[in-house]
Formats: sequence, structure tokens, C-alpha cells
Amino acid sequence: MPLAWTKVLISDERYESAGVFDVDNDGVLDIVSGGYWYQGPDFKRYHKIADLPSFGDYYDDFSTIPLDVDGDGYTDFITGGWWGNTLRWRHNPGPAGGQWTEHVIAETGNIESTRAWDVDGDGELEIVPNTPGAPLVVYKLVEPGQFASYRIWDKPQGHGLGCGDLTGNGRMDFVLAGGWLEAPNDPWHGEWTFHPDFDLGGASVPILVADVNGDGLADIIVGQGHGYGLDWLEQRLDGDGRRTWIRHAIDPYNSQYHDMRWADIDGDGQCELVTGKRYRAHPRMDPGDFDDVGIYYFKWTGESFIKQVIDYGPVRQATGCGIYFDLADLRGTGRLDVIAPGKDGLYVFFNEGQFPQP
Repeated sequence: MPLAWTKVLISDERYESAGVFDVDNDGVLDIVSGGYWYQGPDFKRYHKIADLPSFGDYYDDFSTIPLDVDGDGYTDFITGGWWGNTLRWRHNPGPAGGQWTEHVIAETGNIESTRAWDVDGDGELEIVPNTPGAPLVVYKLVEPGQFASYRIWDKPQGHGLGCGDLTGNGRMDFVLAGGWLEAPNDPWHGEWTFHPDFDLGGASVPILVADVNGDGLADIIVGQGHGYGLDWLEQRLDGDGRRTWIRHAIDPYNSQYHDMRWADIDGDGQCELVTGKRYRAHPRMDPGDFDDVGIYYFKWTGESFIKQVIDYGPVRQATGCGIYFDLADLRGTGRLDVIAPGKDGLYVFFNEGQFPQP
């Protein structure tokens, strides 16, 4: 049965990234987006974080990754953007309040978006920016306020980045636009092996790694961030251990699938694909830029994905999901809600569970 949703406008601000964490340590989740944080549980009270630089239609803020960087017990967040050419973290001032001080982690070049994965399996998340024109570098928090950097791949990444165990050996591999990097025993000092098995085009950030069809092999889910298309690549191994990838269309009819999540949105114990259109990803430049916008979840039936609509329609009636959206149980219902930022505003879609049976 499809899910019912209640759509609530949180703010008319046009930041494209939002994250959810407990900003003030009161035990209640808050929403952090761009220059403000919105105090839970109703998100009506808002507090200034900082004035962010804007560049045309964009703010230079393409991720909101929660992490207590300085170890003071208050959650900070990590961001970065295309124009600043830096990976940055903002310090949560805690009870003192006031603006959040920005600190540069590294000069990186243009950042399309940033994600966090446990690359070395130590239980802690590392920070990995997608820098399309620059090498793949992973940043690891090694002491309060200090990051170590590890260069994984010297060539330009291309548009799109994913991470997951593709081989089933317990190591975290990376997926790039033009192939994948197989992890060595020691991810920081060993040599990564590049496999040019596919060309994913202007791929999403993230590219998802998941066993879609339950055959024990990890597959790949990828959207086109600046064009039409949403696909999954089925991994197959022959008797000699040769790996091939079979592409299957999920939704070829919508564009700007730039961000996505793999999560149990309907509470049945199985993950669904949650994604949507990034409104005005490249204003007036991308295929489908003037199409209707929407947010969806796609449910695996055992044979294919079926599409369920969370929101869809013309701009100003429906909304998209920005470059970095989030999922969180904001009300303690046991259901994941969708926190959707974008150039058309910041919205929450409260998950009301299944429509009642007639």
C-alpha cells in the first residue's frame, strides 16, 4: 500500500542542503540548512548560523554532514561547495549561542557534494568530497579539530561518487563515473585497483551500492544528476569469477536525479530507493530543467522497481529535493520523514504510514 504524507513548508530560504541532528543537546532533533537551524519539534523557531556567500542561483553549501569535530560534545557539521574550492566544518557554539565559526579542512577544488562513509571499517565515518576535476581524497578525523588526508586515486573523479563493498570481501570500494576502485587490505597505504567497467555519465552523488535483487551480489543504483535517467546495474559473476554489469532502467522519464537514499521508508524491513528531481540543478541549462518536479520512492517487487509519488507537479505546487536531502524520524513515530531543501524552499514531508484500507 502507498504511504500518506503531510507536506509542511519550513522556510522560503533557497539553500540546497539540509541535515538533521540535535543542535542544542536537548534530546530533540533539529533541522540545519544553510545559514539557519530550525528548532525541533515544530521547527518554527529558527536561529542564525552564518551569512553564506551566494553565486547567482547558488549558495556555496552542498552538504550538511553532522560530526562533533572538536570533541566538545556538541555536533558540528561539514560542508563545501563548488565556488569556495574548500572542504569546511562549522563549529557549533553550544550554550553560548551566536554564529557558527567556519574552519577550512582542505583546499580541494570544486566540490559537487560531499558524503561520509566508514572507509576503513573502524566504526567512524570518513569525509569524502566528490571533486569532479580533482583526485579522490578521503579525510579522516584523527584528533579534535584535525583531519588526515589520504589520496586514493590520482586522476579526476568525474561527476558522481559512491562507496560500498562491491566484491563481498568486507572492504569498502569506491564507485566513480568511469568505473570502480577495488580496496586493498590497507585502504590508507595500499594500492587501489581501478576497473573501467562502465561509464555512468553525469552520475548522482551518491551512487548507491546495494544488493537490489537479493542474489548476494552488490549492485549499483545511479541517477543522472544533470540529465534524464535513473538506473540500476546488476552485478553478475560467471564461473571464472569474471564480473559484468547489466543496466536496467528504473525511471528514464525524469531528470536531475542528483541525490538519493537507500532506506526502509515504509517499515516493512526492506529498503526502498528515495530520490527526486533537483530543482534548477543548472538553471535553464539541463535537459528537463523546465519539467515538473517531484520526490518519489521506488519499491523493489522482486522483479523491478515500482514508483510511488511523495510529491509531484508544477513548480510552486510541488517541490524537489535539492543536492543534499535527509531522512529522519522527526516525531518519534518509528517512520522516516523526508527533509527536502532546494531553491524552491525547505520542506518536511511527514510520513503518516500507509493509507487506511477502504
